[in-house]
Amino acid sequence: MSVWDDLQGQESVVEQLRQAAQGAALTHAWLFTGPPGSGRSNAARAFAAALNCDQDNVQDRGCGHCAACRTILGGTHSDVTFVRTDKVTITIDEARQLVSKAGNRPSSGRWRIIVVEDADRMAERTTNVLLKAIEEPTPRTIWMLCAPSPADVLITIRSRCRPVALRLPPAADVAALLVKRDGVDPLLAERAARAAQSHVGIARRLASDPGARERRMETVRIPVQLRGITDAVMMADKLVKIATAEATSSNEERDAAEKISLLASLGAPESGTLPPTMRSQVKALEDDQKRRAKRSITDSLDRTLTDLQSFYRDVLIVQMGNAVELVNVELHQDIEAFAGKSTPEETLARMDAISKARQRITTTNVAPLLTMEAMAASLIQKAKENQ
Repeated sequence: MSVWDDLQGQESVVEQLRQAAQGAALTHAWLFTGPPGSGRSNAARAFAAALNCDQDNVQDRGCGHCAACRTILGGTHSDVTFVRTDKVTITIDEARQLVSKAGNRPSSGRWRIIVVEDADRMAERTTNVLLKAIEEPTPRTIWMLCAPSPADVLITIRSRCRPVALRLPPAADVAALLVKRDGVDPLLAERAARAAQSHVGIARRLASDPGARERRMETVRIPVQLRGITDAVMMADKLVKIATAEATSSNEERDAAEKISLLASLGAPESGTLPPTMRSQVKALEDDQKRRAKRSITDSLDRTLTDLQSFYRDVLIVQMGNAVELVNVELHQDIEAFAGKSTPEETLARMDAISKARQRITTTNVAPLLTMEAMAASLIQKAKENQ
């Protein structure tokens, strides 16, 4: 066992980080980039564990079983701070708190490490708060930023970071990880990894949640049923409902647990009206949960559109001669029939319409239903124009 075990299909990255943890070309700031599901934050977490591993022999660091490795991988080590926002953005106040924490010397480990898992969720003025701390770091402090691509981070920041580029691992490697780590049936693991398009987190959810698998299949089947503008409006409504149900199912239990924990920590009475000071803290928690719910729905809509786009991706693969394996193998007959009724140019146009909808939903404050309706109508219009 080692801290690198979960980084499937990332051999070059593991070697780069392993060498750095042993003292080769170690720098004070790192930028982990890669598509969603590539394991950016997992790589940063593993690297942090290797840097503060208790082993005296540098060759053995990253053992995965010492106290430092276990607590860092579990997110509870006093010298390693992980930042991941459940809201739309990381605020300036949160960034200032990170800078203050980065100024402290490590209490028990070799390094004070700050891991920002959502560096792309910082506005320019927020990122500028970190600039001086990254440019002139406190001794024994290391920054690790994670983002989908270098372009998602200000050039003034990324120019001061050593890049670590991850890729999506092969589906077979993701399936093997699910089998080994989570005990998933090999056949189910292979189907989940393929359906998730090698996104480790989504593959794990699909493997463990039958409802998630059903909602995904419902999404992927939608293009087969799309015949006219009425179908398009119904499709948009269905997609929003699927995404909302997906987000709600993952938030409700956590929200309730957070509220119970807060009330217990405040010593709230079991019944009756809460004192004003307690009400204000409960209200603040509920506001945070609402912001998190908004982001959850946005993220869920993005995943739903990714699933929808996988159908057209498979159609294009068939139209181009089946050069690679389909994502939705279970629908190969529907995909082949659809491919025979359209051209690659039409398929690319449909995929572009979905990509534009994803961009609008994730980067602007648009009404999701209106965006989905416009996208669905665009799919129908493109089909009519080219038939």
